[in-house]
Amino acid sequence: MLVLRYLASFYHYVNYEVSDPRVNDWFLMKTPWPGAAILGLYLMFVLKWGPKWMENRKPFQIDTIIKYYNLIQVVLCAFLFVEGFRLGYLRGYSFLCQPVDYSPTEIPIAIARRCYYYFLVKVLDLLDTIFFVLRKKQNQVSFLHVYHHTGMVMLVWSGVKWFPGGHGVFMGFINSFVHVVMYAYYFLTSANPKYKNNLWWKKYITQLQIIQFGMIFLQWFVLLFQPNCTFPKWPLFVILPQNLFMFCLFLDFYYQAYIKKKPPTVTVRRSADHQQNGIHKSDSNGKAMNGDYNGKLANGADCTKRNSSKEVSVAS
Repeated sequence: MLVLRYLASFYHYVNYEVSDPRVNDWFLMKTPWPGAAILGLYLMFVLKWGPKWMENRKPFQIDTIIKYYNLIQVVLCAFLFVEGFRLGYLRGYSFLCQPVDYSPTEIPIAIARRCYYYFLVKVLDLLDTIFFVLRKKQNQVSFLHVYHHTGMVMLVWSGVKWFPGGHGVFMGFINSFVHVVMYAYYFLTSANPKYKNNLWWKKYITQLQIIQFGMIFLQWFVLLFQPNCTFPKWPLFVILPQNLFMFCLFLDFYYQAYIKKKPPTVTVRRSADHQQNGIHKSDSNGKAMNGDYNGKLANGADCTKRNSSKEVSVAS
């Protein structure tokens, strides 16, 4: 009983006494349980219920939904990026040490609101994986993809709950910019499939993601050398390992997809009656019988695939 009493006391202290009271009445922010329920249902659906349900069904034709979803993501992320400039960095926000302003005045509350909107966008991002399942692209539901999306919802909820603003704004700021570029690519490929193999900046999206994690790591790392900075230091023990881990995962992903030497293409000989104008029927699209390895991992996952009508990504 003593242990349960202590745990209840600790929960009350963490959830109510040291959290930001300005956000407690916002949707999903009063306690962690609604968000945990959403993540639990998400994981069960994308890993178990969804694949089982789709097993004997044809893939859903949701290209139009995905196209407008990508466009909405571009608009939302562009809004958050611009607001980060307008409310933060154009008003003197520091990249090295920026405490949270908890005062109930206009600008601090506006910044807290934008952090909350960023959290809601991370919840919206979970649809990426659901689209994979509904289109029977289960091979795209990779560890990297699911871990990243789940972790971002948990991490950003915590940020909004305890420090909505200050030093943590940079993560949402730079991530929103990356997502503008990324979802713009997905929108173009979903709107017009001819762009699928013609957009030169395809692989550079992953490079941008790698740079993003490196910048976030460095921006939090400098707090270790700011003893007079009043921004809480305890998030460092979560955010630094998390970003270093994601940096390594994305770096390995990029290496496997774009740098590692691919197996040589095997051309299968055919008799003359199986050839037309010197082109094998089996190779008429310029690809070998064993599949196109260009820009793909061994399991067929493309580095920039996500949720367009023709492409779906493992990373966000």
